[in-house]
Amino acid sequence: MDAKEKNGSEEKSFKAAVITVSDKGARGERVDESGPAAKEMLEEAGYEVVETLIIPDEPEELKTELIRLADEVWADLVVTSGGTGFSMRDQTPEATLAVADRLAPGIAEAIRYQSMAVTNRAMLSRGVSVIRRQTVIVNLPGSPKAVRESLGYILDSLDHGIRILRGSASECAR
Repeated sequence: MDAKEKNGSEEKSFKAAVITVSDKGARGERVDESGPAAKEMLEEAGYEVVETLIIPDEPEELKTELIRLADEVWADLVVTSGGTGFSMRDQTPEATLAVADRLAPGIAEAIRYQSMAVTNRAMLSRGVSVIRRQTVIVNLPGSPKAVRESLGYILDSLDHGIRILRGSASECAR
């Protein structure tokens, strides 16, 4: 099943937003390829991508956008790309945790686990996954290749998790 669900007799799409966290991208010094890669994959999976943003590695700005997308836009899913490494400017996980109501660590763990089959540097990703209200927020790495791989690992299961969060699915047991 894709990101559309039967709600009575009408089909309802999940809403998603994509935030690229990059100083160079925000200044126009680098073309953002990871955000468009995430947007394309989400749309192919049936999500309605309602916003794409490029912001600098500024934790306060990221927190503001995550809160707005969850509390005002009511996005079902927000994915971030970038800011998950070891650089002192990489603060995406900390900003994400600061706005979280609950943790959803299995998503980030699955990404790292599956990514280890591609590169052992996957262990260096500090990305997190959380829930704010009824929005799932997932940090992805900054490269377009890693974004595609990471979303490929989690999209099918995310659909079910979002339905549970919305109250339109009742359990995870099969």
